[in-house]
Amino acid sequence: MSSNDLPASESPVAPALTDSPFRTEPTVRDEAPQFVLPLVVHIEKTAPPARTDALRTAARAVLTILSDERSHDEGEWAQLMRDWQDARIRKVVRRARGAEWRKASALPGITVTGDSAEVRVFPPVPLDGWPKELARLQVSGTDLDDPEPPAAPDPAGPVLWLNPDVDMSAGKTMAQAGHGAQLAWWELSETERKAWREAGFPLSVATPDPARWRELTVSGLPVVRDAGFTEIAPGSCTVVADHPALRR
Repeated sequence: MSSNDLPASESPVAPALTDSPFRTEPTVRDEAPQFVLPLVVHIEKTAPPARTDALRTAARAVLTILSDERSHDEGEWAQLMRDWQDARIRKVVRRARGAEWRKASALPGITVTGDSAEVRVFPPVPLDGWPKELARLQVSGTDLDDPEPPAAPDPAGPVLWLNPDVDMSAGKTMAQAGHGAQLAWWELSETERKAWREAGFPLSVATPDPARWRELTVSGLPVVRDAGFTEIAPGSCTVVADHPALRR
């Protein structure tokens, strides 16, 4: 269920940025200390969250910590957030239930809830310096499904579009959705960010048909491209981040 759990982990690519933390080839960012943004999804055996809601909630969790006052200026997480974003942008999704979830929830972080999903996001940690409460959590072995077909996305709101031709585990897709939300966040003005935050970070996650996907990838919207270290081929486009303010 992992996205980026190894030093050679996948990262999204923003080709337009000269020194992007999402480039696949080696850059000066690889010389910096490497950090990872941990996300933990609450999955009880008897009541797992719906897959699409888990994807939405993971994306909203990333946006929530990016916008949190503790992540900026002299906030308690600010230096960690800067160090993380100065190197490669890595995210790891793990799962927890019962006592594991309660122990994880006691660590500094933010829990974001959806319709059925709970995702807790934590300030970045060194790649090889995970807290023991998180390091012991499972990364793989859990599949999530939608018990009912997800509602159609709101065309007037933000949408994270998933590649219809790429098959990814739930955890990897959650991380990819988080990457897409982060790319959109970086492209917005401060005024646009504030409005999105005050609205509660509404967004949809949906899979378009192949023809629509091809249109989206050349539309000028932010595109997540996978580095190919886990599950899928290098350079695969996984998510297009579609926000009303970014539509040209």
